[in-house]
Amino acid sequence: VAKTILSVAAPITWGLVIAYLVNPIMMWFERRLKKVTEKTKPRPRLNRVISLFISMLIFLAVLGALLAIILPQVFESVTTIFNNFGTYVDNCQAWANSVLKKYPELLSTAEKSLENFEVDVTGFLNKLLPKVSDIALKITDSAIGFVIAIKDFLIGLIVAVYFLFDKEHFQSQLSKFTHAVLPKKASSAFFRVCSRTNSSISGFITGKIIDSIIIGILCFICMNIMKLNFAVLISVIVGITNIIPFFGPFIGAIPSGLLLLVSYPRQVIPFAILILVIQQLDGNVIGPKILGQSTGISAFWVLFSILFGGGLFGFAGMILGVPVFAVVYSLFSEYINYLLEKKDMSTVTEDYIPKPPESAKTETASKSKKQK
Repeated sequence: VAKTILSVAAPITWGLVIAYLVNPIMMWFERRLKKVTEKTKPRPRLNRVISLFISMLIFLAVLGALLAIILPQVFESVTTIFNNFGTYVDNCQAWANSVLKKYPELLSTAEKSLENFEVDVTGFLNKLLPKVSDIALKITDSAIGFVIAIKDFLIGLIVAVYFLFDKEHFQSQLSKFTHAVLPKKASSAFFRVCSRTNSSISGFITGKIIDSIIIGILCFICMNIMKLNFAVLISVIVGITNIIPFFGPFIGAIPSGLLLLVSYPRQVIPFAILILVIQQLDGNVIGPKILGQSTGISAFWVLFSILFGGGLFGFAGMILGVPVFAVVYSLFSEYINYLLEKKDMSTVTEDYIPKPPESAKTETASKSKKQK
């Protein structure tokens, strides 16, 4: 039931996501137009129409430009990999033979492993052959799912236009419903949490997208300077995975390194050094400049939120887990401070660090001297 509801609501979800991304651009244009029209006659509806039209054009132009630049290069890289796959296999075989000649003791171990591998492959193929029809059905379902996703995205564009054009009306409807259902204090607290969540997520996502675009472009420039292969494909992988905090660099670098290892083994070490330098630059210079201290949580809680969010909601959970957990963490901290203030106790965390036994003994001795 839940899967059916989510699939039916997919266009609405796409519309909300697109509206959320386009809204800052639309608001920027609307503020500029408002300054111009205020001198003559206020035209809020006309300003909204013009701003929305320009914003959607910019969104579609950026999306189309990225696809037009990236897709042909990615397709060319993938085609090159498939065309030269036999050469890559021969290179790996030649490398393995050279290693076995230098270390003859590995030959017997490799032969035994190969025999076991042949037995495993034979058993795997015997199990796989009856399931070929199922695999073909899954591939067909995946193709149909891709077409449906494109359809949902196109409908989502229309939904986003409706949301953005009349967003104040939707906000007032939500406010009306919330105040009718919840008590006055609870409704005000609800909107306070919504405002904080919005500022946290929007700031984090915007900063991460800008940061990832910079990292992808920097990776592409450096790979071209170093004359490394598959520059566009690897830069796209590195840029997209960089959106994920903490694990992103590793998720992008490992498959890219394996791709170079199979095709051009000599380029793996320079690529690894390049990724290490870029990620250090991102972690210590670019990222803090763009994001600042937007999360306000320690590295442990960042790791926890990524693992927890990714386990529940996959890729989207890994991206949104950090800002959402930052909001939950700040609200929980406020509640703890509120309880401590009611007891007239300190709200400074450092005041609750356990004291070592020696200092405790010293304090006890000093107290006893004062009593004497």
